[in-house]
Amino acid sequence: MSATIHPTAFVEPGARLGDGVVVGPFCYIGDQVEVGDGTVFGPHCVVHGPTRIGRGNRFYAQCAIGGDPQDKKFAGERTELEIGDDNVFREFVTVNRGTGNGGGLTRIGNGNWFLAYTHVAHDCQVGNQCVFSNNSTLAGHVTVEDQVIMSGFSGIHQFCRIGAHAFIGMGALVNGDVPPFLMVAQDGYGRPRGINSEGLKRRGFDAERIGAIKRAYRTLYVSGASLEEARAKLEDIAADSPDVRALLDFIGNGERPLLR
Repeated sequence: MSATIHPTAFVEPGARLGDGVVVGPFCYIGDQVEVGDGTVFGPHCVVHGPTRIGRGNRFYAQCAIGGDPQDKKFAGERTELEIGDDNVFREFVTVNRGTGNGGGLTRIGNGNWFLAYTHVAHDCQVGNQCVFSNNSTLAGHVTVEDQVIMSGFSGIHQFCRIGAHAFIGMGALVNGDVPPFLMVAQDGYGRPRGINSEGLKRRGFDAERIGAIKRAYRTLYVSGASLEEARAKLEDIAADSPDVRALLDFIGNGERPLLR
């Protein structure tokens, strides 16, 4: 079975596409790009070479793969990108080729998931079965071993190594090596800082409604009461305020701990 190329896509004569490859609308597949059997490109994907892509990969819309490294020292020398089999690249993922003084090769293994807006910089080495959550980023020359999970908005500094089975928590910025099996968490998460009173005014909430919500906030976050004590006090306020009743219902239906 030959490749299927949408009429609006452009594939350079020097590209080599395997059986069952699908190139979607408005894609560009450059010279010196090799694509293995069964790989699918969604609309508006761009792939520059030299790049080798294995079998059964899935690229969703707007992926930019194999572009020049974002490094001022790059002078146009031949560098490469190598991607294994059965990886998933969601919308707006970017993966760059290597640099001449950094080994010349960016490599991604098999069975990885790259969610929307993730970035793999030049000369990175990524193992197998990793998960990169939305907006997670690798700077240049990073090594990520097998089965690592990077949570949303996390980032890894240049030349760092992330050991197998490590977990990088949401928003964590890593500037040193992470041994295998470790969990890394950001030290300070967001904390409540009052109510969105200006936004409520703009949406038509009157002073009485906003006042009830402010009393509920003080009860929950300022009084020093335990959560159960605060919820009992909120029941009294909720008797005259549908907004506070909605707040109580929200608290009661949660699966995660309440942010306090």
